[in-house]
Amino acid sequence: MAWLPRLVVVLVILRLAAQLALEALNQVEARRNSARCPAALAGAMDAATYARSVQYTMARSRFGSVQAAYEAAVLLILLFSGVLRWLWAGLNGLAPGAAWSGALFLGATMILLGSLGLPFEWWSRFRLEERFGFNKSTLGLWAADQLKHALLGLVIGFPLTWLVLALAGWVGPLWWVWGFALLFGFQLLMMVLYPKLILPLFNRLSPLPEGEQRARLLVLAERTGFRARRIEVMDGSKRSRHSNAVFTGFGRFRRIVLFDTLMAQLGQEELEAVLAHEVGHYKCGHVPRFIALMALLQFGAFALVAWLARAPWFNVAFGLPEGMLAPAFLLFILLGGLVTFWLAPAGNWLSRRNEFEADAFAKGAIGSSAPMVSALRKLSRENLSNLTPHPLYRLVYSSHPTLAEREHALQR
Repeated sequence: MAWLPRLVVVLVILRLAAQLALEALNQVEARRNSARCPAALAGAMDAATYARSVQYTMARSRFGSVQAAYEAAVLLILLFSGVLRWLWAGLNGLAPGAAWSGALFLGATMILLGSLGLPFEWWSRFRLEERFGFNKSTLGLWAADQLKHALLGLVIGFPLTWLVLALAGWVGPLWWVWGFALLFGFQLLMMVLYPKLILPLFNRLSPLPEGEQRARLLVLAERTGFRARRIEVMDGSKRSRHSNAVFTGFGRFRRIVLFDTLMAQLGQEELEAVLAHEVGHYKCGHVPRFIALMALLQFGAFALVAWLARAPWFNVAFGLPEGMLAPAFLLFILLGGLVTFWLAPAGNWLSRRNEFEADAFAKGAIGSSAPMVSALRKLSRENLSNLTPHPLYRLVYSSHPTLAEREHALQR
C-alpha cells in the first residue's frame, strides 16, 4: 500500500535527523569543554590526554554522522530499488515456497548488507582507531575475522533460519510460538557454548596464572559467594588497545573473562574492584532479568512477524509476495531499527541503573570506593573516554553512566 512506503521514508528521515542532531550536539559539548578537564574530575586525565580524548570524541562523532547517512541511503535503496524483489525471484525460484530457499534469501541479503558495511569497518579500525593508537590488528587478521564471521553465519545461521521457516509448514498457525522456543533455547545454549567453541576461533583464552593476583581474586570470588568455574585472560591486545572485562554463561557455567590489556593497565586492588563489579551483575540479578526481558521481547517479535506475514498490505508494499514468511522476516529486521532507535533510551536507562548497582556492590565487597574510582579513572584515560557527553546524547546512546556520575555515586 502507498501509505506504508511513505511512512517508512518519513521514519528513515526522522531517525537520520535525530542521529545527526545528536552527533552535532555532542560535538558542540566536546568543544565547549575542550579547554580543560572538568573540575569534578580534576586529576582523572592530564591536559595532553584530555585533549586527545576530545579529539577522539570529535573524530568518532564525525565518522558516526557519515555512517548514519550512508546506512540510511543503503536502507532506502534496498527497500525501493527492486533489489529485494530481484533477489527473491532468483533465490525462491530455485525451490518456490521451500524453507531452504527462503533461508537462502535471508542469508544472501544479510551477506549483502554486511559487505556494504565493510568499508566503514575497515576505515574505523585502520584509519580512526589507528590514528589514536588503539588498533593492534593487521589487515590479514581483520580479513580472516570477516571470513570467519561469514562462515559462522552460514554454518549456524542458515540451518537455524531454515528450521524456523520450516516450522510454519510443520505445526501450522502457531509456528511462531515454536519458533520463539527454538531460537531462545538456542541462545541459552550459546551462552554456555560460545566461550568454549566460538570465542577460541578468534581469541586465545587461558586460565589466570598462578600467583598473588589469582589468589586474591579467588578469595574475593569466594567471599562474595561467586564460585565461578574459571577466571580467564583473553588476548584482546592482538586486535586493540581497548580494555574490558566480561561475564559469560550462567549457573554453574558462569565465568569471568579479563582482557590482557586490562591486566596490564590496572593494579591488584583495582582488578579486584573490577572483578567485584562483574560479580555484582550476577549477585544483583542482572543476568536473569536480562534473559527474561530478551525472552519477552523476542516472543513479541515473533508474534508480530506472524501477524505481518499474514497482512495483505505488508510484503506487497515493498514489491515482495503477499503471505510469504521469509520476506516478512527480512522486512521486520530491516525496519525494526526505525522503531527500536526511539526505544533505546529506556534500554540504556536500565543498563546504567545496573552499572550503578554493580559499582555499589563492588564498593561493599572491597570495603572502599577508592579502588573502583581509581580503576574507572585509569580505564577512562586508557580508552580516551568522553568525560562530557551531551545529556541528550547520553540519554540515547550511553549504556554506562559517565565517569563523574559513577564517582559521585561511589563516594556518596
